[in-house]
Amino acid sequence: MALAVSGAFLFSPFAALPAHAAGDADLAAIRAQIAEMKSAYEQRISALESRLQEAERSASRAEQRAGDAESGAAQATAVAQQAAQRPESAAAFNPEISLILSGNYSNLSQNPANRRLQGFLPSNGEKMPETRSFNLGESELAVSANVDHLFRGNFRLSLAQDNSVSVEEASVQTLGMGGGANLKFGRFLSGVGYLNEQHAHEWDFSDASLPYQAFFGNALGMDGVQARWLAPTPMFLEIGAEAARAQSFPTTDSTRSKNGMMSGALFAHIGDELGTDNNWRAGLSYFQSKPQDRRYDDPLVGNDALHNSFSGDSKTWIADVVWKWAPNGNASQQNLKVQGEYFRRSEDGTLAYDTGNVSNAAASGGYRNTQSGFYAQTVWQFMPRWRVGYRYDRLDSGSPVLGSSLAAANLPLLASFTPTRNTLMVDWSASEFSRIRLQVAEDKTRPDATDHQIWLQYVMSLGAHGAHKF
Repeated sequence: MALAVSGAFLFSPFAALPAHAAGDADLAAIRAQIAEMKSAYEQRISALESRLQEAERSASRAEQRAGDAESGAAQATAVAQQAAQRPESAAAFNPEISLILSGNYSNLSQNPANRRLQGFLPSNGEKMPETRSFNLGESELAVSANVDHLFRGNFRLSLAQDNSVSVEEASVQTLGMGGGANLKFGRFLSGVGYLNEQHAHEWDFSDASLPYQAFFGNALGMDGVQARWLAPTPMFLEIGAEAARAQSFPTTDSTRSKNGMMSGALFAHIGDELGTDNNWRAGLSYFQSKPQDRRYDDPLVGNDALHNSFSGDSKTWIADVVWKWAPNGNASQQNLKVQGEYFRRSEDGTLAYDTGNVSNAAASGGYRNTQSGFYAQTVWQFMPRWRVGYRYDRLDSGSPVLGSSLAAANLPLLASFTPTRNTLMVDWSASEFSRIRLQVAEDKTRPDATDHQIWLQYVMSLGAHGAHKF
């Protein structure tokens, strides 16, 4: 390229030379001028070539920087997406911890040690309150946190008045499965009914209703898996199913070795809003189990060594409804809640009397019965922090059908009866973390006496406190 340019300029001076012959001096001068011009133009061409190379290198560096920037943007996007799946700060990696402290003072006209639900097989959940005077209620320690973007863990430890410790919940729940689906597995409270999933400190009264005491021993716990589906409809519609090994009454499997499902449940809930002031929810649930050697002692026999047991099928239906009212949807000032649940259980199997043959009268025969019960309650917050409530609960023990080898006289607890109870309460909450409650009740769960009860209860919540369910 340099030679071509210098050649073009080489002939241009001769166009200006005169046509006469040149002397030696002139020729030398011309050669010097040509050499000077060649040197000057070669320097200029070299400078242009250097500038061209520098421009090409700059363009290459710019392309590299653009590529690095694009790669960096992609990396930053990936980091941002990953960060969105993590807690917002290092402190958020710590789990949510809460502690519930509760206790009461009870004044009872009848000895609580002799309390029973006449006509019903004992569930060990009907003995509330257990003692008179001052009592330490059930304390709960709960730990929960998101495991990652797919799972959330929940653990709840319960400490009873007698210092016994039990794992009430230890479950893992899925997050973001999509399509309204959700899975829970581990130990959890069943989703049947309305109150079953609520812990004791969430109750509107100090004790469980009679149907929950008689049919579930206060609450139905599961070891298994639960599937829920929330329908994509304007109206709330939820359907659930559970396959489990129930850990509480009416199921027992301590002496049973079996693979697969030992109990199962189905439930459906529907609800909606009525204007800005009203909300409602209704549900239907079904629970089935096959208890094996479900042992119980008859307190009317008076022999601690004499035990009875039931084996067979147990099926329970539950219908529940709840309605809530708050002016303009603001429940902080005033609100009213009305709720009720109806239980119906059928059991069919074999009843064994005196399984250890202590009385030399051991016997075994068929047992069949259909029992029912319900409660209805209303709670009115008439001003901020203050509530008043009334509950009526009733049970129907049915008419048991016993095999010919069983004597009704040996099973006095199963004699037919209709337990009832009326309960009034008033409570005050300094905040959402504390509550003081006064409760009075007329308990007619045994035919020979009426128990007039007075409870003064406190419930305190420390630490993280999530919102309660509807």
